[in-house]
Amino acid sequence: MIRNILFILPLLLAFLTLSGQSTPDGIPPGFEALFDGKTLANWETPDPSYWSIEEGAITAKITEAHPCSVNQYLVYEKEPLDDFELRLKFRMNGWPTKKLPSINGGFQFRSKIIEGHDVAGYQVDNDLGPDWLVRLYDEHGRHTLALRGQRTTINAAGEMTHEDIAEAQGPADFRLQEWHEYRLLCKGPKLTLYVNDKLMAEVTDNDPEQQDFSGILALQLHSGPPMTVQFKDIWLKKL
Repeated sequence: MIRNILFILPLLLAFLTLSGQSTPDGIPPGFEALFDGKTLANWETPDPSYWSIEEGAITAKITEAHPCSVNQYLVYEKEPLDDFELRLKFRMNGWPTKKLPSINGGFQFRSKIIEGHDVAGYQVDNDLGPDWLVRLYDEHGRHTLALRGQRTTINAAGEMTHEDIAEAQGPADFRLQEWHEYRLLCKGPKLTLYVNDKLMAEVTDNDPEQQDFSGILALQLHSGPPMTVQFKDIWLKKL
C-alpha cells in the first residue's frame, strides 16, 4: 500500500502542475507569494502613514485630512526582478474633481529609486478618467509605451511602431473600481500585460539607451484627490 502511494504521489503532483491547479494556499505552482496577506514584511516605504493592511490587501489612501502632493511608493526590498511572471489583483476607487479630473495608480517593475524616493522605469499604469484605462508606461522616461489594445515595437534608435491587439479593442470588460487581475510577463526586451487573462498591451523594447532588464518592484499611490488603491494576491515566478 505504501509503495503504491509513493508511486502515485509524484504523478499527482505533476498532473497538478501541468493542469495549472493551485496549491492548497491558492498560489499557482511555481509561484511564490510576495505579500503574506497580513503584514508589510519585505516591503519598504519612507512614509508608512499612507499604507496599511485592510481586507487582506495592501491598502493606500489619500484623504482630505491626509492629502498627498508627491507620489508614494511601497518597494519590495527582498530582491530585484529580472525575467519573471507577476500576478496581482488590484482595484482603485476615488472621487475625481474639476481640478484633477482623473485618478491615477499602478505599479513599477524593473525600475529604480531616484531622488526623493521617487521611482523611474517601467510601469503598469491605470487611469480612472475619461481618456484611457490601462497602459504600459515609462515613468520619468518615454511616457506611454503601449496603450490598452496596442502592441509596440521600439527599435534601436528609439522609434516606436504600433499595431492593434484585436482582442483588446472596444469597451473594456473590467473596471478599475472592482478587483481584477494583472498578469505581467517580462522576458528579455519583451513586456506582455494581461488583464483577467486577456492580452491588453505588449512592448518589445530594443532601445539599448532606454531598455531595462532588471530592477525593483514598487506599488504606487499617485498624488491627487482622495482615493484608495489596493493590491492583493501578489505572486511571482522567476523565469
